[in-house]
Amino acid sequence: MRYYIIAGEASGDLHASNLMKELKHRDEEADFRCWGGDLMSARGGHLVKHYRDLAFMGFVEVLLNIRTILRNMKFCKQDLIEYKPDVLILVDYPGFNLRIAKFAAENGIRVFYYISPQVWAWKKSRVHKIKKYVERMYVILPFEKDFYNKYDYDVDFVGHPLLDAIQDVETDPGFRDKAGLDSRPVLAVLPGSRKQEIRKMLPLMTEMKDHFNDYQFVIAGAPSVPEEFYRSLTGDADIRIVSGGMHELLSMAHAAMVTSGTATLETALFRVPEVVCYKGGWLSYYIARKLVVDIEYISLVNLIMDREVVKELIQGEFQQKNLEEELGRLISDDQYRNSMLDGLDELQAKLGGPGASAKTADLMIQRLRHKV
Repeated sequence: MRYYIIAGEASGDLHASNLMKELKHRDEEADFRCWGGDLMSARGGHLVKHYRDLAFMGFVEVLLNIRTILRNMKFCKQDLIEYKPDVLILVDYPGFNLRIAKFAAENGIRVFYYISPQVWAWKKSRVHKIKKYVERMYVILPFEKDFYNKYDYDVDFVGHPLLDAIQDVETDPGFRDKAGLDSRPVLAVLPGSRKQEIRKMLPLMTEMKDHFNDYQFVIAGAPSVPEEFYRSLTGDADIRIVSGGMHELLSMAHAAMVTSGTATLETALFRVPEVVCYKGGWLSYYIARKLVVDIEYISLVNLIMDREVVKELIQGEFQQKNLEEELGRLISDDQYRNSMLDGLDELQAKLGGPGASAKTADLMIQRLRHKV
């Protein structure tokens, strides 16, 4: 069968690549055409567009790049018609993907959606568009099935694919030496995967180095962002940069500073105590606050647990004093640290075991072959 897959960021590239692997196991003649990244390409997908050319963060950034986005959308629609896939598989990335879902459905292309947009947080009206244009939704967070049920839309809860990715990690015994790390405990720095957010987050994260000299600070570099860009923000600070080795870095980290996003959950699943940080442009943040309702937390960890397990320093709270204080507690307050670790263990149990990619592939293949 012919699969057209669209993922618009690094996490989508990871999860889509694992799904492609499982689809290939069940369909030896699978042909993949995709928007994504290096991981999807390595699985044999013909890469049409790389996510680094698609990642625009926030309302203002989207407006500034609207012409590029519209050109990409026009090209995608034409490419879909020419490729004639058996199914279009969309991976999160809702601003773009929901528009493509409408076009595909109206042109007789079956549409599956893997990893739901966060419609439960904002733009709940999107549920009606999903019901109309998406044949089947495969969700990865336990509360999402109940959310969609309220709108009389049945979805499949398949578990979280990060559990698969983490289970597949093969720790390189020589990673510490290759990364140039010494014997001091590691404090992981995860400033995000987009240049816009890295530019806002990393300078303050870098300042923490002066307050915790007994720890070595290591940045988990995004594969699509060159080291020179990080260096332009860290200056002469003694901070290592590791590109493409985030999971190995987390496997040895004592604590972490993490920009809000999927990385907060990845860090939690490695049982690394963390502080979640976020600071966006003032206009984008103001609009987001007006649109997001009934949501108390920003991190996936706290959202899934429905309570504060990890500290969130958002917008005005993301400042030197607060970040230094929270890192100090994560590192030196054993009672606080152990309480957080207990919460992270509960989180992992709530997400269930690994196998999301395989389960999703099974459900998709069954549906496609039986023309349900």
